[in-house]
Amino acid sequence: MADITGDQRIQSEVLEGLATAVNHRRWFVELALPYLGDNPIEIGSGLGDYAIEWAEHLPRFTATEADPDRLVLLKERMADYPNIDVRQMLLPAADAAGEYSAAVSYNVLEHIEDHVGALRSMAELVRPGGRIILIVPAFMFAMSQVDIATGHIRRYTKKSMRAAMSEAGLEIEKLHYANALGLIGYYGATSIFKLAPKEGPMVKVYDSVVLPVTKAAESIVKPPFGQSVFVVARTSA
Repeated sequence: MADITGDQRIQSEVLEGLATAVNHRRWFVELALPYLGDNPIEIGSGLGDYAIEWAEHLPRFTATEADPDRLVLLKERMADYPNIDVRQMLLPAADAAGEYSAAVSYNVLEHIEDHVGALRSMAELVRPGGRIILIVPAFMFAMSQVDIATGHIRRYTKKSMRAAMSEAGLEIEKLHYANALGLIGYYGATSIFKLAPKEGPMVKVYDSVVLPVTKAAESIVKPPFGQSVFVVARTSA
């Protein structure tokens, strides 16, 4: 079993900061919703913010976490949500059961050395014809000290994501960049000004002012670049 890399404390700080970016989260919640089915599993639920919003629309949802400390916090938080199950999981996993309608994972694959093996594990978790839904950070030129500290091994392009999916035996249904202005802001903040995306005025202004404009524009035209790569792939029926 491979380890997920990175400083868990710094990862938690970043997660807590990004939890305040409500509009950003809701946008990315909406991207995955049409593909989740009736009983999805999330790989790497962190603090559970996405899980809670997805579970509002679903009869059943499974949240997972690899880090033992965050797993305890996740279980405590999800105790108030009866349709959310919580389990510990680290990919590649040996106990994949094939019972889920989809496997969704946001900003996790970039931490895993054997990312093709992780994709195959996700495929084994879902039913035949089920979906794998991912968001990962985009473009290696944006790799910063924040990425390294949080354990990012790589950032993706559409081309490198397509190659990984193909090697894992998955058929891509949807693949595009998301949050073009976010990439510019992230690169400036982390690579030029050496800042981390933590809670504060910068995140609040981005989320309340910049993000809605970006989302509206990208609902009309998909950009040629973005802060993230969004992909939906289907397993063999």
